[in-house]
Amino acid sequence: MATPAFEEIAETFDFLDDWEDRYRHVIELGKAMPPLDDSFKVPALKVQGCASQVWLRPMIDAGKFDFQGESDAMIVRGLIAVLHALYSGVPLAEVGKIDASAELGRLGLNEHLSSQRSNGVRAMVQRIREEAASRA
Repeated sequence: MATPAFEEIAETFDFLDDWEDRYRHVIELGKAMPPLDDSFKVPALKVQGCASQVWLRPMIDAGKFDFQGESDAMIVRGLIAVLHALYSGVPLAEVGKIDASAELGRLGLNEHLSSQRSNGVRAMVQRIREEAASRA
């Protein structure tokens, strides 16, 4: 059920044997994301439950979900990029059906993230689901 962009990340991870290489790749994905304009770094768009600061700006186009995101931590910015690949372009009604935990597990992220980072990812996924459901 994953998007082609997420499948591309999964394929890249299959070629990266070492977790350090995967970690660097996640950071590179975050660096490649366009920055979120400072005007959107407001409390209403801030994700609660993340150890670092995270903002997600949902955007709906023709019934499909998309978002912009930003974090002050490089690894979290990379995780936002991974979530963007997982959810961007998905029909609103399908967003809640994506098993983010299983998809991220395919990348080996579940066992390599600290409990704080894992909680933050869950908080971001919850926010994405809520935003999509409220607009469906």
